[in-house]
Amino acid sequence: MSAAKAPIRRILMICMGNICRSPTAEGVLRHKLELAGLGHAVEVDSAGTHADWHAGEAPDPRSIRHAARRGYDLRSLRARRVEPLDIERFDLILGMDEMNMARLEEMAGRRFHRKLGKLTDHLLRLKADEVPDPYQGGEAGFEQVLDLIEDACDGLVRHLLSQGPVR
Repeated sequence: MSAAKAPIRRILMICMGNICRSPTAEGVLRHKLELAGLGHAVEVDSAGTHADWHAGEAPDPRSIRHAARRGYDLRSLRARRVEPLDIERFDLILGMDEMNMARLEEMAGRRFHRKLGKLTDHLLRLKADEVPDPYQGGEAGFEQVLDLIEDACDGLVRHLLSQGPVR
């Protein structure tokens, strides 16, 4: 089986500080994978391109609160910085915005470029080029981010299910 056709078994979500968008995406995707019967087959993690600022911290309390209202528990997640080994280890690496993508492309080089994408590439119903920084929109910003992440995770789960039987 060629690398391009290989099943996706490890997914890494990336934002800047790994305290709002990427841990929210990690928590939402894990939950949706469990519901789809794929929780045992797909590993999900998150990291930040600048996570040294927040290394070891829990997600932003607003991210935790908004996610909890929709049934997602982010409390056990902790921020970390994306490492070069992550680029090799994960099958799919999804950035939240262009700034994250530029940093990931720099880290990945040509060899691993095929693993990179934006989470918004998987949107089903909503339209957006990026998952915006929620801090720019206050409480409504956190809700908008969660709306986009849920829709994109639904699309990602659909894609994973289309890969065929999971062992």
